[in-house]
Amino acid sequence: MALKKAIGRIAGVLAAVVLGVGLSGAPSSAKADEYVQYYAVGSSSETLRQVAERFLGSAGRSTEIFNLNTGRRQPDGGSLGDPAQLSAGWYLVLPWDASGSGVQYGVLPTGKPSTGKPQSGEPSPGQPDDDSGPAGAPGPGVVGDDGAIGQGVRPVAPSAPAGGNPGDLPTTPPPAPTGKCVAATAASRPSNWAMDRLAVAEAWTVSRGTGQSVAIIDSGVDGRAAQLTRRVAVGANIVTGEGRGDSDCLGTGTAMAGLVGAEPVGKLTFAGIAPEAVLMPVRVVTDGKTPGTADPATAIEVAISANVTVIALGSAVDLRSDTVVRALKTAVDKGIVVLAPAPAAGGAGSDVPPPDGVVLVGAVTADGKAARQYAPGSVDLLAPGVNVTSIGANGRPGFVGSGDRYAVALAAGAAALVGSSHPELDAAQIAHRLTVTADRAGGAEVGLLDPVAAVTRELAEEIPSAAAPGGTVGQEVSGGDGVRIAFVITVLAGLLLSTLLVFRFRRTMRQSTSDETGEPDAADALDEDWPAAPEPAAAPH
Repeated sequence: MALKKAIGRIAGVLAAVVLGVGLSGAPSSAKADEYVQYYAVGSSSETLRQVAERFLGSAGRSTEIFNLNTGRRQPDGGSLGDPAQLSAGWYLVLPWDASGSGVQYGVLPTGKPSTGKPQSGEPSPGQPDDDSGPAGAPGPGVVGDDGAIGQGVRPVAPSAPAGGNPGDLPTTPPPAPTGKCVAATAASRPSNWAMDRLAVAEAWTVSRGTGQSVAIIDSGVDGRAAQLTRRVAVGANIVTGEGRGDSDCLGTGTAMAGLVGAEPVGKLTFAGIAPEAVLMPVRVVTDGKTPGTADPATAIEVAISANVTVIALGSAVDLRSDTVVRALKTAVDKGIVVLAPAPAAGGAGSDVPPPDGVVLVGAVTADGKAARQYAPGSVDLLAPGVNVTSIGANGRPGFVGSGDRYAVALAAGAAALVGSSHPELDAAQIAHRLTVTADRAGGAEVGLLDPVAAVTRELAEEIPSAAAPGGTVGQEVSGGDGVRIAFVITVLAGLLLSTLLVFRFRRTMRQSTSDETGEPDAADALDEDWPAAPEPAAAPH
């Protein structure tokens, strides 16, 4: 009997352990409308190690695929439980950096593959699917081994670079750019007016951007630049679908990074807004051309996967694109502050409002005028963006340029300052701070970025009302000192009233005791205003 009980206890413990492991190892399933990369298993002879080797370049990454799919019901009613046993027709969600013929992108199907027959376990490069075009060209939703894509389909997400994951700082030196790099065009009157106007040094007494990670989505960032040393992450290259993003042949991405977080080194005295923030470069352009319509969406998703806190979109973004809008919304929902160039009047996306939480930034000149005509009502925030000085790439001593991307970079640096100094705020509150504290000199409808006010000003809407326990919010107050003084006076008045009431109560109690005993209480001797007790009369003889 004792042996049976012992065996029962052991079995129970094992069952609990197995159940616990199963529950903890099962990831949250992909939402019904979530876009993912996936692969339709073509043969029951395949294994996860083979799939990982083919699409991720390492059989050892099969664990990642297992964790993404374990426990999810497949079209035939089964579910993944053994890495060595797959069934034809199953859909496997793949990590974002998977690539190769057979990788598909979209909402995860719930039915069996439309071909009605299993895919080949080892599709040859260029093998058409059922919905492909001419033989040899990948069809919609399928990415070829060479990174080519079908019409209207997003490019493959880049594979994990040798230096580490995109959001990690590199363990090997940043690479030098290849090919003939584009020379930056300097302005006719270079100056540091932008940083002088923002006067950010006062904000550094409160915040320098520590703990923040800013994704720069543009031409990459020169990780070898002395003023960015040890703060440029590996990044990713969306243009080729592989490799790192910490080199820059165009220079615009490095200039943006400098505006966000350059740090003075020796004779190089230029400083960015948030000199202690980490910079993650995501390359979507190499030669100054407008990126493909799908590239920005992929870049945004890569930045999301790297857990950045701020995304700065440098290159033109078509806000009418469903994939871009979906990616922007996902970023905001994940708690990331997103800043993008405001659309020009009549330009792409000028008639489509961005998802809530995305801050659209317009550029201004040194005299405060808008750099160009923007779509009516589209600008949330203004920042310097004409003849802006920053650091150079590939050994150039400096860079001067004009464009909305530089205004976005300055605003992104300010967002990093706020995120670091106010860790209790969410992305929407940080975006609100940037816009509500902007300088509206002369009653301007849209304000100019003010990093110091964004970090230091007190906002009533962030302070729960004392009269409402539930935290009723109010309006912005310009006199933060007045609010503090009124609060202190109220507290002191309450303490004084409480003290008087206690004192009155004690006197009443002592008077009552004296009336009953004819003698004052011993404690009454401490009170100076208490009348002295009369001398007792001499006893009669």
